Amino acid sequence: MNLEQLNFHHLLYFWRVARAGHLTRAAQELHVSQSALSAQIRQLEERLGEALFERAGKRLVLTRTGQMVMSYAEDIFGLGQEMLGRLQGQAEGMIRLRVGSVSTLSRNYQENWIRPLLTDSSVVLTLESGLLDGLVERLITHQLDVVLSNEAVAADASRPLHCRFLGSQAICLVGPPDSGRAQPMRLPQDLDGVDVALPGPRHALRAQFDALCMSAGVRPRLRAEVDDMAMLRLIARDSGWLTVLPEVVVQDELRTGTLVMLGRSAELREHFYAITTPHRHRIERLENLLAGSGLAGVDATPAQ
Repeated sequence: MNLEQLNFHHLLYFWRVARAGHLTRAAQELHVSQSALSAQIRQLEERLGEALFERAGKRLVLTRTGQMVMSYAEDIFGLGQEMLGRLQGQAEGMIRLRVGSVSTLSRNYQENWIRPLLTDSSVVLTLESGLLDGLVERLITHQLDVVLSNEAVAADASRPLHCRFLGSQAICLVGPPDSGRAQPMRLPQDLDGVDVALPGPRHALRAQFDALCMSAGVRPRLRAEVDDMAMLRLIARDSGWLTVLPEVVVQDELRTGTLVMLGRSAELREHFYAITTPHRHRIERLENLLAGSGLAGVDATPAQ
């Protein structure tokens, strides 16, 4: 079979069924009958000479060949979606940049990173947050241009990715200015029995902090554990508890004196990464951001 014999309409239907995992649901989404959809999938299988699905109860599961075809279909139709978005942006005289960020990443860090674009009248920004796996999936299918993360990701043959280290920042201990505590405090040695708010278990730093406390024989009194850094910032500001978090999260409160720095950890650092796909459409504004990613207060020394 040559390329002219491949029916891309059938391939599109296969892609939608594979994403839905269910023939009936895909037929409803495509506004076609289930029998017509099934017939077109069969025609594609006959043309390719391989089965693409097998049944597992009420669900359709991709065969090994189906998985391979799906990986190519993701690229084909993901790039098609990206092309349409770019054309729409060009028609409006705008450049669209779609940025995803993990939900545990500081919103201040995100804003600092995109700050050069906030005064660029030719740019439209789409900002999304979520779990890393979901964001990476959207990146691979060309629904995002870059993902900002505080975790590195590994690439493999089925998931080609480029993970660029942007910098890192020491973790600090902050509290209210009237806490009456001596400065500087040691992390974690001076936190035994102290009321603290911490990043939640999903945050990349939490396991490191817990391990340090355990090795030092220190048991802080946990009052809150928070995945969302914007919420942890509010708790640090309003609770009166001491809080362990990246400095960038409370940069405004430290500047105004609402919070004060009580100590820093030489062992705990949050690392920042930009994840892209190697064969992405090159957007000059994004390339400039990636090339000049050093931010004030963020050490751009490569992660160890």
